[in-house]
Amino acid sequence: MMKPDVTKFFDEPTNTFSYVVADPETKKCAVVDSVLNFDPNSGRTSKTGADEIIAFVREQGLSVEWVLETHVHADHLSAAPYIQEALGGRLGIGDQITVVQDTFGKLFNAGSEFERDGSQFDVLFKDGDAFSVGNIKAHVLHTPGHTPACMTYVIGDAGFVGDTLFMPDYGTARCDFPGGDAATLFASVRKIFALPDETRLFMCHDYKAPGRDTYAWETTVAEEKAHNIHVHTGVSVDEFVGWRTSRDKTLDMPRLILPSVQVNMRAGHLPPAEDNGTRYLKIPLDAL
Repeated sequence: MMKPDVTKFFDEPTNTFSYVVADPETKKCAVVDSVLNFDPNSGRTSKTGADEIIAFVREQGLSVEWVLETHVHADHLSAAPYIQEALGGRLGIGDQITVVQDTFGKLFNAGSEFERDGSQFDVLFKDGDAFSVGNIKAHVLHTPGHTPACMTYVIGDAGFVGDTLFMPDYGTARCDFPGGDAATLFASVRKIFALPDETRLFMCHDYKAPGRDTYAWETTVAEEKAHNIHVHTGVSVDEFVGWRTSRDKTLDMPRLILPSVQVNMRAGHLPPAEDNGTRYLKIPLDAL
């Protein structure tokens, strides 16, 4: 397998990793899971993290072919439209985005002007779809369970797993969001485990597992299969579903879930301005 250059960018307030994935031969690249900075106390957005990515791409002489989202994130706002406007590229996500848009479009009473057909994105990937970054072949795995639209992008020897997996000492994603399902997540993990053992896996988040003082973002299929505390080889689906379901019942909702989903279901675009020229994010009361 060809080996892309992978450069990580970390947003500590949301514990999110974004990546620039580049073909060193052609200098073509993809940007994966970018972050729009958001202060929930003031309602202000900023583009500090996205500007860092843009500066890096320009300094390295790279050309963006893809701006990729692994799923509709519930913990940070996407900067995909800002990245795309500055650098170009096609914006892609899994085709089950339509399920997420329908569910949350109703929750936020988004109205008929909010299209629920995924048309805010340029490409809606299906399981098994192939694409390329420069001369590096890539393909897509549909890996639902955390959300219905979760995708893993395998670019050369590098897999970008979104929230499906965390580092081996931290485990797996929660499955209690609308459309989530623990048994489905288990099957998705097994699809990732079917990749070659040497496949590099890049996390979307890290929260420092107990006993670990530094952030970590890269592992391999072999390491996950051997050591993932929730789904290592030998764990049964029943064992995992029982533990994951019990664990999820104890978890609070992510701090930024309400602003994040409203923006990310729109491909990172903020809600349209109202008649006073101001944009608003809604907080549905007693609905979640």
